[in-house]
Amino acid sequence: MFNNKPIREKATINGSSMADIAFLLLIFFLVTTTINVDTGISLVLPPPIQDDRPQVHERNLMNILVNADGLIRMDDKPVLIEKVKPILREFINNKGKDPEQSDSPQKAIISLKTQRETPYKVYIDMLDEVMGTYKQLRNEASISEFGIEFKSLVNNTSQKQLIIKMYPKNFSVAESSEN
Repeated sequence: MFNNKPIREKATINGSSMADIAFLLLIFFLVTTTINVDTGISLVLPPPIQDDRPQVHERNLMNILVNADGLIRMDDKPVLIEKVKPILREFINNKGKDPEQSDSPQKAIISLKTQRETPYKVYIDMLDEVMGTYKQLRNEASISEFGIEFKSLVNNTSQKQLIIKMYPKNFSVAESSEN
């Protein structure tokens, strides 16, 4: 008789508000976290060569050396970075006219060698110069042959393959040296 305590209801937590809080936390973490995107230089490597290395004539090889101070030498001559592209164009596009330059664009080989202490920006600038030279030569050839820019040619067409055969990217990045 004296035990008439009021019956309490069980405590409950409203589930919908819990879901709202979880959703807000999820949005908060998505907005505040950063996702690291890997950046790099996109280069397509050639397939491995099965046979012996072909013999390269000295006149078909352009050696580019970038030292630790960022100074550029092309075939043992000091060069400013602004002069690299015109020299490369002349070397690649010589077509046998000058006996000191390459025989043809197909035989021209560009070799870039750096020292371990070479500033990264200079190295990237040199890569840009070499790739930009090939892009420019291919674009000019495409316009003269087909009347449209190289990048407008459809991939894997005979037209694009012809331009690539005219100006193949014979480019070598040599292993860095200590000095």
